[in-house]
Amino acid sequence: MIGVLATTRPIWLPLSISWNSQPRTCFPDTILPKHVSLLHKTRALPLLSSFPHNFSIQRGFTFHTHFSPKAAASSSSVGSPEYTEEPATKVKFQTLLNLPGCSCPLSLLGTGYREKVFAIIGVKVYAAGLYLNQSISSRLDAWKGLSAQVIQEDSSLFDSIFRAPMEKSLHIVLVRDVDGKTFWDALDGAISPRIKAPTPADKSALSIFRSIFQGRPLKKGTFIFLTWLDPTKVLVSVPSDGLPSAVDATIESMNVTLALFDVFFGSDPVSPSLKTSVSKGLAEMLKKMP
Repeated sequence: MIGVLATTRPIWLPLSISWNSQPRTCFPDTILPKHVSLLHKTRALPLLSSFPHNFSIQRGFTFHTHFSPKAAASSSSVGSPEYTEEPATKVKFQTLLNLPGCSCPLSLLGTGYREKVFAIIGVKVYAAGLYLNQSISSRLDAWKGLSAQVIQEDSSLFDSIFRAPMEKSLHIVLVRDVDGKTFWDALDGAISPRIKAPTPADKSALSIFRSIFQGRPLKKGTFIFLTWLDPTKVLVSVPSDGLPSAVDATIESMNVTLALFDVFFGSDPVSPSLKTSVSKGLAEMLKKMP
């Protein structure tokens, strides 16, 4: 809300404010030209406080401002989502997501990108962001106060996150066209070596996983969601447009779900930048814990 110049009492008009907003002045229909010129000579107020400011520019005239940091942090449209940009790919990730099967919105913890090397040239394939149910922090007291570097090298922390029966989701956004088979072959090439003695249940889960991508062209901008509901179950969604409203497949094999998590957050992650960013996010989250 921002106030306006008035001849008798303040007039308050609703206005969404973002950090990039340009100053704007609003006047009643009856304002006189001399008051406009007077206002133009008045120094602008700093909008860095959540408290109202009042000052008199002429007897009988008062200018009011009110600024809310919460409003400034949001986008210019009320109710619009906020975003964080992955710096290498410029892909924007929503800071909160509501996903099928999840009991509450998940919060973005960190972002990164996957790069493949062809003939010594690195080619970015996708950006990715990890989302967590924030209540998972209650299970991480042992790591409170540790640096991001220590957290990144502590496999027991990521193992605790995996084993917590709370939702976490990996949001993948392709930054180039990829054939579905090629995508799956690369993912399977990382998952399968991590399963030393696959059981029939593991093989069935991998077959279901493969069927989602086989013969499916994945265009630049395609979203892929891998959502762990608990250590034994992963929901896979590849929406045709925007965020998912349904689940394409359910993977139920702890060996497969653990291997998939280890692909991204184990000791040899396919996206080091993602694990580094998530480690920084964890350090910040744990620092704020009471």
